[in-house]
Amino acid sequence: MTCLCRDRGKGLFLLFCCFFMFAATARAEVVERILAVVNDDVITKSEVDQMAKAMQSQPGMQMVSGKELEKKLLDAMITQKLAITEAKRRGITVTDKEVQAAFDDFKKRNHMADDATLAKALAQEGMTIKGLKKQIHDQMLTERLMSIVAAGKAVVTDKEVHAFYDKEFPKTTGGQVHLRILNMPYPPGATEAQKEEVKKKAEMILQENRKGVSWEQLRDKYSIMLQDMGFIKESDLDPELVQFLGKVKTGETAPIQTLKGFQLVQVVDRKDSKTLSYEQAAPKIRDHLERQDVEKTFKEWIKAQKDKSHIKIMM
Repeated sequence: MTCLCRDRGKGLFLLFCCFFMFAATARAEVVERILAVVNDDVITKSEVDQMAKAMQSQPGMQMVSGKELEKKLLDAMITQKLAITEAKRRGITVTDKEVQAAFDDFKKRNHMADDATLAKALAQEGMTIKGLKKQIHDQMLTERLMSIVAAGKAVVTDKEVHAFYDKEFPKTTGGQVHLRILNMPYPPGATEAQKEEVKKKAEMILQENRKGVSWEQLRDKYSIMLQDMGFIKESDLDPELVQFLGKVKTGETAPIQTLKGFQLVQVVDRKDSKTLSYEQAAPKIRDHLERQDVEKTFKEWIKAQKDKSHIKIMM
């Protein structure tokens, strides 16, 4: 079963989006197809392909395919390169200490005891700790630039919050599900035999878990990435995935096949729907509207940067 998920805004696993890179070889030389030139920098097809792979490997992530996906990801990478260049020009910095703190939080959320365990798990996804830390750094740098560009422009009034609550905000929240996931991706360019091997490994691990072996023990034994997704709104998931998870009892685990491998998904807990008053919803609504204003302002700023930059698309 291949499950799909709607965009969750921040995404199910934001830090797994941009730090894959590999080089295709031909005639014993590294050959890279350049998709875009951004001022003095370039974006290669392998970067875009690996970014797509990272996103498609996420549990239930709904993705467009083919050229449409490639265009969307290329535009996102162009935006990031322009933002990072401008952030550095303005002297915006992110310290090593801040990156390390975010990195440590990443390990904690993914139940990684040490760097060695994480490195093994990342390697299975074609990633490295160095690449992960760079992505954390670039993400934090972009967020800080966004805040500066939009400073003072994201002003949300109480009237706007009330209007949103009355007209658009769902008074009753949908159910939520807490998921934990063990990822087992196919190796790059996997043959049918290799895919079958991953499938058998997933079945074996699932059987061990059902016999009482904990996820933490299985993670360490097989050097597999364990992701704790926390509570996810069912409204953010594709109906097909919600229907599938509805058949999985709380505490149980079920295998899911994606385009890029297998995942063992545990339903840790569930929360029923509840009614939210204006007072309860107002802080979330205000944050949401402010974020919309910030993103709108930043989008307009990025468009202006693109107009005055040297950008050549070669798709």
